[in-house]
Amino acid sequence: MKARQIIRTSILGSLVLVTACAQLKRSVQSIGTAPAAPHLQKHGTVAQLVVDGKPFLLLGGEVHNSSSSSVAYMKPVWPRLAKMHLNTVLVPVSWEQVEPREGQFDFSVVDGLLTDARRNDLRLVLLWMGSWKNSTSRYEADWVKTDQARFPRVIDRDGKPLEILSTFNENTRNADAKAFASLMRHVKEVDSHQRTVIMIQMQNEVGVLGDSRDHSSAANDAFAKPVPSELVDYLQKNKDTLLPEFRKVWDDAGSKVSGTWEDVFGKGTRTDEIFMAWNYARFMNAIVEAGKAEYSLPTFVNAWIVQPEDKGPGDYPSGGPQAQNHDLYRAGAPAIDILAPDIYLPDFPGILAMYSRSANPVLIPESRAGGGGAANAFFAVGQFGAIGYSPFGIDGLPDEEGPFPRAYSVLDQLSPLILEHQGKGTIGAVWLSQQKPSQKIVLGNYTVNIEPPRNRNAPINTSAPIGGYALVINTGPDEYVVAGSGVQITFYVKPPATGIVGLTKVEEGTFKNGQWLPGRRLNGDEVQLRYDLSAAAADGLSGSGLRFNANTGPTIQRVSLHVYK
Repeated sequence: MKARQIIRTSILGSLVLVTACAQLKRSVQSIGTAPAAPHLQKHGTVAQLVVDGKPFLLLGGEVHNSSSSSVAYMKPVWPRLAKMHLNTVLVPVSWEQVEPREGQFDFSVVDGLLTDARRNDLRLVLLWMGSWKNSTSRYEADWVKTDQARFPRVIDRDGKPLEILSTFNENTRNADAKAFASLMRHVKEVDSHQRTVIMIQMQNEVGVLGDSRDHSSAANDAFAKPVPSELVDYLQKNKDTLLPEFRKVWDDAGSKVSGTWEDVFGKGTRTDEIFMAWNYARFMNAIVEAGKAEYSLPTFVNAWIVQPEDKGPGDYPSGGPQAQNHDLYRAGAPAIDILAPDIYLPDFPGILAMYSRSANPVLIPESRAGGGGAANAFFAVGQFGAIGYSPFGIDGLPDEEGPFPRAYSVLDQLSPLILEHQGKGTIGAVWLSQQKPSQKIVLGNYTVNIEPPRNRNAPINTSAPIGGYALVINTGPDEYVVAGSGVQITFYVKPPATGIVGLTKVEEGTFKNGQWLPGRRLNGDEVQLRYDLSAAAADGLSGSGLRFNANTGPTIQRVSLHVYK
């Protein structure tokens, strides 16, 4: 009896062991076949973010600076953000909370953010608030704040310390890098399979405010030394492709390849800014490298851009990743993937043009919401192939069904099409303004004319507020999907072809899981734009086109075209 019991126990134990081994094998196989970590990937002429093995259009929103410091505070916020059709939330994570005592790490808040984001089917971008936020140093750990001998501050030209940690200190850089690496190690341990965290922002709007450079003794010593060989090598290797405003500074000083900062770039505050940009870039590159060694995620820095009233560096953060400093960041911080602008100024298209040069991927981590923000988002993803868009203070947006959430709803529906066509020359967008009340884009066989709605034969009223926007995707030889608000759209044949474009079929509708679900078939008054048909024909038009009402927010229409002569 005892022998049979022993045999039975042995058999059961073997079965348990075999089952456990099989489960472990399946688990290992599952891990082995899991999609790679989020990363950037070239798609035509643009870079796209890839998440879970597929391109991902980031429809984001950044919470207020202190919101994410409390899991309890964020509890009721998450469902509201999901209702706004966001798919990603940008949340600050501060050094002071992660490492309250040197060498002792606390990730409880991070874990709470991850848990609640997952419950609401939202992704996260973590904003590492380490040494700097909006130039100043207020998010670092208390033991860093209070030890000014070990972690010195920037000194201005009058010898006064500023509340800005100096880049000319290895203690600060190493301590920041250690804390950030610990955070990334933890994120990998708890999130590498779920991939809730998809990107990282390194610091926030860095640079020296109040002066053009750091005048501490360490900074002065570095300023008097020769320009580092790494930067000189970059200048020589990339001489023909340097951004023009940076190349001009170097050329005006004689295009020298050796000497001090003033020898190579001349005297003045622009040289101070160049000097600081190099040192901020090198400092942050070391931190990013330390983090990526633990868990490599796409990483960007954001710029406090030059304002119209600014007279020089120091009025805006000197040495930050502003457009004029991009070559310095490419040379000094190759581990940083994107140099992103925070845009609150009205010339959104012009700023994107500056920040998309030299194949810099387009991402807008801070901007506006509302109707203007909706136009921004459509224009950025449609015309510049942006990875994504994010208004600031999204947790304070009062209307969950307002113009901005409605715009995100449409972009969410269109995201498979947008991602398919970005970088291929088959997608475009416009944002109408007083300066450009009507605009044309050429896509496929047709020229698409976008202008404000008008009463039948009336001319455009250029004194009226203009803010309409449209995103156009050429889905076939004679087919387009158009989404917009506050515009009317007509089509011309593209020269050298001749003829007048008629509307074969127009449908309004929605997309669900990438499939078109038609609603009304539009005809009659819904597409008739003018009745002076002879005058319209003389203009090369049929008199019909697409209408998008500003009051309803953006909607989607699908149109097929034909040409008659």
